[in-house]
Amino acid sequence: MTGAPGRGRKSPDQVTIVDVARHAGVAVSTVSYVLSGKRAISEVTRTRVLASIRELGYHPNAGARALASRRANTIALVLPLRAGMQVPVVMQFAIAVVTTARRYDHDVLLVTSDEGPAGLRRIAGSAMVDGMLVMDVELDDSRVPLLRDLTRPSVLIGVPADPTGLTCVDLDFHRAGQVCVEHLARLGHRRVALLGAPAAVYDRGTGFAHRTRAGVAAAADRHGVTVVTQPFEEGPASIRQELADLLDRHPDLSALVVQNEAAVGPVLACLPTLGRRVPQDMSVVAICPDQFAEQAGPRLTSVPVPAEEIGRQAVALLMRKLHDEAVPEVTLLPPRLTIRDSTAAPTVRARP
Repeated sequence: MTGAPGRGRKSPDQVTIVDVARHAGVAVSTVSYVLSGKRAISEVTRTRVLASIRELGYHPNAGARALASRRANTIALVLPLRAGMQVPVVMQFAIAVVTTARRYDHDVLLVTSDEGPAGLRRIAGSAMVDGMLVMDVELDDSRVPLLRDLTRPSVLIGVPADPTGLTCVDLDFHRAGQVCVEHLARLGHRRVALLGAPAAVYDRGTGFAHRTRAGVAAAADRHGVTVVTQPFEEGPASIRQELADLLDRHPDLSALVVQNEAAVGPVLACLPTLGRRVPQDMSVVAICPDQFAEQAGPRLTSVPVPAEEIGRQAVALLMRKLHDEAVPEVTLLPPRLTIRDSTAAPTVRARP
């Protein structure tokens, strides 16, 4: 324990790198390498040095460390705020990135302006950051050609149509869509609707939305399920009207797949008022973070979006690239279905 400094013990702001080296029984240069990551150090030695740093309360001067390592010890999270984005979910990714970056002794510069390639070029051309994490990736993303050419490393949270020469991490949304339909098909549902993100998300070619839709369609084709796809806009009144119109046009629907976190609550609230109890008359499965599914009433059968794990892996991949380690082009996290209270076999009334 560091505690309050006593006789003969330095306060944390007096501790130097020499004190850390002496305490750990290593050379000063070894402590420096552990801090900067400039050279490979054995895990045993690294652990001993870090333990000494914690015990002595040493706080290296960030500016001096950056000069010594030629690094800013800061990474950029490029997160353009666009129409149709679910900010609460996006912030889960951001928190995971910030928390993980701190474990690597890095800060995070949040970039929310939608400047496209020009914004990336400006960030990469400065000395502010060592690398970039890029979110809201489109299938034909205009930022991709520049990312391939930049010398500053980057990782995409999302996967474009052609990931060659990039580093990407995401949930396997194509498979997530399939998993939802497979579950409903096993229960006996043959008329299903996908309630998707707002139209703007599809219009700009956002990867996760299109991949989920493709996965839903592929599984539906295999299992003899008819699928209707409808983007859902924001706002309870709009969602209620769109849901009512959907059921008027397709009264034989017996199940919904929801990939729109903002629509989850309003959809569950509206269905009983439209004569559809969940799950007796209408099964609902969602692709959303676990907390949305757990807090819903009834609790939702869901494929969780693992924002924390994706953020953690994105930072880890970027750190490996900063140390010139080889990394895979695409890392897809397999989806897992959690069955709760919102899905059941269709009733006689709901059968085709």
